[in-house]
Amino acid sequence: MVNLARFLPFLSSGLPSQEPLYSEKNGILPAPSKSVAVVGAGSAGLAMLKTLLDLPTQTREGWEIVLYEERENVAGVWLPDPRNVTPPEIPETPLYPLLHTNTPVPFMSYPGFPFPPKTPLYPSHEHIEAYHLRYAQHYSLLDHISFNHKLQKASWSGTPEKGHWDLVISDQISGRIIKRRVDHLVIGSGNHHLPRIPKWKGQEEWLNSTPPKRLQRRIIHSVYYRQPQAFTNQRVLVVGNGASGRDAASQVIHFAREVISSVRHEVIDPVDGVTYKPEITEFTSKGVVFTDGTTADPDVILLGTGYELRKPFLEAGGELRADPSARDNSSVHKELVTNLYYIFPLHKHILSLSPSYPINALAFIGLPTYIPNCPSDIAQSLFATHAIFNPSIFPPREELLEELAAYDEHLRSLGLDPYTNGHRMLENDGPSDYQDELVDFLKAKGVIHDDGKKFVESWRRDIYTYQALKRGWKRIEELGTGEKWTEGIETEAQWADLMRRVNEWQERREEEQGIHVVRKNDLAN
Repeated sequence: MVNLARFLPFLSSGLPSQEPLYSEKNGILPAPSKSVAVVGAGSAGLAMLKTLLDLPTQTREGWEIVLYEERENVAGVWLPDPRNVTPPEIPETPLYPLLHTNTPVPFMSYPGFPFPPKTPLYPSHEHIEAYHLRYAQHYSLLDHISFNHKLQKASWSGTPEKGHWDLVISDQISGRIIKRRVDHLVIGSGNHHLPRIPKWKGQEEWLNSTPPKRLQRRIIHSVYYRQPQAFTNQRVLVVGNGASGRDAASQVIHFAREVISSVRHEVIDPVDGVTYKPEITEFTSKGVVFTDGTTADPDVILLGTGYELRKPFLEAGGELRADPSARDNSSVHKELVTNLYYIFPLHKHILSLSPSYPINALAFIGLPTYIPNCPSDIAQSLFATHAIFNPSIFPPREELLEELAAYDEHLRSLGLDPYTNGHRMLENDGPSDYQDELVDFLKAKGVIHDDGKKFVESWRRDIYTYQALKRGWKRIEELGTGEKWTEGIETEAQWADLMRRVNEWQERREEEQGIHVVRKNDLAN
């Protein structure tokens, strides 16, 4: 049966005209006073679209605001791809059927828009997809979204002081190519598209030397992972212990003959039944060699090695150079660069500091990692929106580059390489402080009202201290009492109180039983 709910927004929304603002067919049309194109209808793009539309009507009078989404609905990475995709084609999302959130949903919510009652604290992906659609519907965002429209190329035409973006967009339904001209471009297209696939010495020899009566050896990336049953009776080596690697290992262990996990760092929370090994050094015809000298001979290697940070449409337009060796901001002040981990130079991970255009011409929403997406996306969107509206609130580009260089030095003083740490937020208060700094800057400039409160509510900061929350919720689900706990929970205050109670409930249980659990906080992983 076709899931019509996924297609209704496209069928029913009054889409903006897809004819170019400036075209030979129509001649020169009256230009809007300001035009903004947002790319991507995941949590970042929706946050930016809503923030732009929240500007007072008189402020954005005459503005043209449109969001381009290459898929058929909102939710970004949370929107399933039902196709059975195999390499070299890449799935539209790495989402797999058994995926659940690894952080509590109140922590992930847009400010002022909590999840509905009876939502599990750590729900399946369907809840997150529905949440984004409900958000878009509630704030009337769908009428401003052009679905099934993919940005193929974006190039700047103009000077460092003024100009416009020339966009080339493909209509995924009709195949028609559309050209648009806009003043400001905001990228919220997500970071989980192009798989990072490492290469090791000897791996081709290993792949081509499958022993008789063994399954054909193969290496696949976790972007293709869907069902653990696909690994039944196989020897599986999972490379990487991030969210995708841990999740795959914990699911595959119930079906595979053997599961080994190759990890870079100490394993804080091991999966029962999984054998842990250090990093791979090389392959031989007989198997995999690890840095400790031990070996293994799996049937399949599952790469949980993350994704390359690239924006193909900017690369196609010559506005972003991909250079894996780039490691120094001072050497790239004349252009925007990605080393596949980090896009730079950017002010606050948002505004491009390329000298080709004004500092408010190109913005990114959603690059930071190890941070709750939805609230962070709103904080970033406020920053980007007011940059578009009034760039005079910012210091000159040179001062912003100096500030970025100082931030790089700060990371180095902590023993971190800024060019491999990338957009990862520092642990503890880092994610919250970052959001507060963005909004505090706008308050200090007088462009938004200072209500005396921090942007990040205290209850969101408190969640970082809830070491027993996830274990408590797991026990609640085992008891089958999840709906009883979440029934009638509607407001943010009620969700905050629920998490506090679950954490305290589990802590009492563990204290009574003398259980001492040494685990890293899930939110800081």
